[in-house]
Amino acid sequence: MKTVLVTTSPVFGSVGKLPQFIADHGWELVRCADPALPDGGIGAHLDRMDFLVVGLLPATAEIMDKAPKLRAILKHGVGVDNIDIPAATARKIPVLSAPGANANAVAELAVGGMFSLARRIPQAHNRLLGGIWERSIGTELSGKTLGIVGFGNIGKTLALKATSLGMRVIASDIRQDLVFAEANGIEFVELPELLERSDFVSLHIFGGKENANLINAETLALMRPTAYLMNYARGEVVDLTALDAALNKGALKGAAIDAYTTEPPDLSHPVFANPKVIFTPHTGADTSESVERVGMMNVLDIESILKGERPSRVLNPTVYD
Repeated sequence: MKTVLVTTSPVFGSVGKLPQFIADHGWELVRCADPALPDGGIGAHLDRMDFLVVGLLPATAEIMDKAPKLRAILKHGVGVDNIDIPAATARKIPVLSAPGANANAVAELAVGGMFSLARRIPQAHNRLLGGIWERSIGTELSGKTLGIVGFGNIGKTLALKATSLGMRVIASDIRQDLVFAEANGIEFVELPELLERSDFVSLHIFGGKENANLINAETLALMRPTAYLMNYARGEVVDLTALDAALNKGALKGAAIDAYTTEPPDLSHPVFANPKVIFTPHTGADTSESVERVGMMNVLDIESILKGERPSRVLNPTVYD
């Protein structure tokens, strides 16, 4: 009987060596990523699912209870705030992620966001195609201060790219890699100070209740009127209503948003009509290289489990006790 991999990721297993790897192992890949369905369509396959590779849709206790063959849950990415890990642990289901595999892709998009905001590239493109020949004065990244909120693999990768562009980097995180910071001239500060000092603020923290609306009216008021905010983390981290209000009154200069509380987002929200914001469809990790790296980590973990081995990236190791 074939091993059945069910995924709610629209891209898992689709690029590079992955399709052949899956075929060579004789696995069946079922993709359930229909945005019109609350569960992506996964409900029809729960009774025969051996492994669940999670995209952005939630992996709940209810799903686990309806999947009697489920051997592991793997995140196609890093952030596992949409996986009920306590529920998985209670059911002895290991949960795994792919740390670091998408760091370069997200960091590169953040650099692109800074260039786009500083030089108003999307707006210039739209004006020219609209028949308006108008040059605008932008700003350079060199000499500016980048504040990185969340200093894991993505934050560190972004920091190195920013310093190579001549930027100063400050960071905020409850876990501080002081060795890396000292070696690369990076200063750790508390969030309020970071917001006050930064010309660009880039968010790279996990979502969840503890970080919901971390960027709100009060924290936005700390930013410089010439500063830019970028969210390449999770949608719930930023209060979009407060962001729209802050932009409209000139409390900050612009923003780039790649993640939303509900995806696809409700475009009737006034922030989506704000010309000071650049929007992308949660595409930070979407490069062919990143998708292959993340997916390869997933399938190698699946292979290990099928061999009876214990993978090294298990987030709830007590399931093996």
